[in-house]
Amino acid sequence: MLFDKPKPDGPTFDAVAVRLSALGDVVLTTGVLDYWLRTRNMHFAVITRERFAPVFLRHPAVPAVLAVKDNEVSQNWYKSASELARAFGGLPLIDLHGTGRTLLLASMWKGKYSRYPKFGFARRLYRAFRLGRAEARLLAANVPQRYALALEDTPPPASALTPKLFLGDEERAEATIFLASLDLPRPFIALHPYATHENKAWPEEHWLALARRLTEAGLPYVVVGRSKTPFLKHLARDRDLTNQTSLRATIALLDAASALVTGDSGPMHLAGGVNTPVAALFGPTTRAWGFYPAGQRDIILEAPLPCRPCSLHGGKRCTRNRECLAAIGPETVFEAVMQLLSPD
Repeated sequence: MLFDKPKPDGPTFDAVAVRLSALGDVVLTTGVLDYWLRTRNMHFAVITRERFAPVFLRHPAVPAVLAVKDNEVSQNWYKSASELARAFGGLPLIDLHGTGRTLLLASMWKGKYSRYPKFGFARRLYRAFRLGRAEARLLAANVPQRYALALEDTPPPASALTPKLFLGDEERAEATIFLASLDLPRPFIALHPYATHENKAWPEEHWLALARRLTEAGLPYVVVGRSKTPFLKHLARDRDLTNQTSLRATIALLDAASALVTGDSGPMHLAGGVNTPVAALFGPTTRAWGFYPAGQRDIILEAPLPCRPCSLHGGKRCTRNRECLAAIGPETVFEAVMQLLSPD
């Protein structure tokens, strides 16, 4: 575990916030922490998995990250929670995760404990019965707004809580040099064609068609993300950066991009954190779950099928051959990209 007890001359913070996973959910905390810095002058130590710790680099509200290795979460969480509670338990704990693991941590914590509402009952009602009242309840507050309710009586505007990622001049300069080495003119489009769950992935043939359409229009693109089976390499050639960039390098590339096309994914929120507009493809998941991009120019593309949503995170097996995503055609996505590139 990568943390030390606070030192008199070290970083100081007013509270500890915890969000262990996943990447997109962790990124969504960044705007809320920034909001609390601006409105409450609060600084935080964040407990998260080690691989997500770079999200908070240079974040003015987060002087310390208490990074926990994956095995310390999955296999030795009781020990890890005990160590965290002993070291920092005198401070307030803000639970932005709300799982059994964080509840165990809270049971050991001596300081004040606050937890965000997950709207679990409304989610179950909407998923099972498509009740309009449940949907309205969910749409009334997106996930960052729900996070904010850990401390706020009413949700702040969604526009005040959009993700905030902070790049240094050196990171931007390195990205510029790297992109120049690819002979990549601007504007360019970032494509993230991968998904954690297969059912959240736009069909490969649609991605291939979109890539060809972008090329025909003279719009260069780069491919970002991680996958065991990259499939755009023969089209993108040396601009397929799959598995080649770190988390911070990916953020810098998205910062330089003019737009991102992606499914419901972590990079969707990374782009939002650097104000890069997104065309987001939603299939088995839905805007009502609250994980949608909330930037002023972001576009959410989805097909109005009665089977949607079928799951919270897209992990449920689809019996309709991913019709919800296949119904979003490449030309529709291309038109969304052109809209994002429009100065108006």
